[in-house]
Amino acid sequence: MKYDFTTILDRKGHDAIAVEHIPIPGAEIAEGFSLIPMWVADMNFPTLPTILEEVRERLNHPHFGYFELPDAYFESIIQWQKDRFGVEGIQREDIGYENGVLGCVASALQAFTAPGEAVLMHSPTYIGFTGTMESNGRKIVLSDLKRDEEGVWRMDYEDMEKKLREHRIHCVIFCSPHNPTGRVWERAELERAMELFRKYDCIVISDEIWSDIVLDRAKHIPTQSVSEDAKNRTIAVYAPSKTFNLAGLVGSYHVIRNSWLRDRLEKVSAMSHYNTPNVLSVHALIGAYKSEGREWVDELCQVLGENAAYACDFIEQKFHGVSLARPQGTYMLYLDCEAWCREHGKTLDELLAAGVRVGVIWQDGRPFNRPYSIRMNLALPHVRVKEAMERLDRYVFNGSL
Repeated sequence: MKYDFTTILDRKGHDAIAVEHIPIPGAEIAEGFSLIPMWVADMNFPTLPTILEEVRERLNHPHFGYFELPDAYFESIIQWQKDRFGVEGIQREDIGYENGVLGCVASALQAFTAPGEAVLMHSPTYIGFTGTMESNGRKIVLSDLKRDEEGVWRMDYEDMEKKLREHRIHCVIFCSPHNPTGRVWERAELERAMELFRKYDCIVISDEIWSDIVLDRAKHIPTQSVSEDAKNRTIAVYAPSKTFNLAGLVGSYHVIRNSWLRDRLEKVSAMSHYNTPNVLSVHALIGAYKSEGREWVDELCQVLGENAAYACDFIEQKFHGVSLARPQGTYMLYLDCEAWCREHGKTLDELLAAGVRVGVIWQDGRPFNRPYSIRMNLALPHVRVKEAMERLDRYVFNGSL
């Protein structure tokens, strides 16, 4: 490969919560085990060199005063959307800077719903959505995703319609690709969902932050692209942060093709005065969306696909009582450990702590709305994924420390 996905980064002492924080209360790593960060959704790979080059070039100019978004920012996004997803016709005015996807979600909730109003989301649910909804005083209505006979997560359209109707819902938070399940929706699935949202006159807030990270033969289809109606009722939110590991720089963007939606959202966003871009974040995006970024992402997805295939095969063969659906996108696994816990008389808290004791820092999946779930990050060199699986096999699922 042209780019480096094998170096084991030493992130200690560099402000990385992935290695500075253990998210399982009271859990500690036993002596003799190194830490393998597999929880928070950032990557343990060196980022794309052209990002660093672009940021360094900007640092050569010794001024950081007020600025306007440069033409290159908009041109980079328009070309990226065209090259990666086949989206034509995005105009400069359709694009707006956001300090974060969740900030845009919060602004959209305030613009298009009232306090106490119900909003539909799928479950399992990204915890960021849950927190944003609760902070803004909106009522969460969940429609459970179901696993079919082949183990693939599917939308339950009958349940979605029932809840849209009964709760008089006119706003939906949609996640594509889906976090935490890793599902990449097919065009027919998106068309059917968007037809339901049209029927019940719903504004759709579509989080597409994972759009670049698709595995094997999966293909991300932008929600706005499935119909003319979808284009006009969807607030789509993207970011280079998951793709290029830029969360610490902060910076997302929306694509809104409908001027009425765009004007209302931008008015609410402007009222908080929070949404001012960071000049280095802007230049990081320009560096990410260069031609080298396209090649880098293709290699990244290959590495992540190999990690996911290895981990899923290992879990299915070795961890009896643990169930999972193979992800089609993202770099996260979402494990269902209910059968294992019941068979071994263990609580999920005990299982989580056992993993941490052998240095595997994974994440409690219960806040994502499944009672026996664990979330695992696979965005690290393959040797570390392999080491983590072997530790879990030897000491946790099929042995004891």
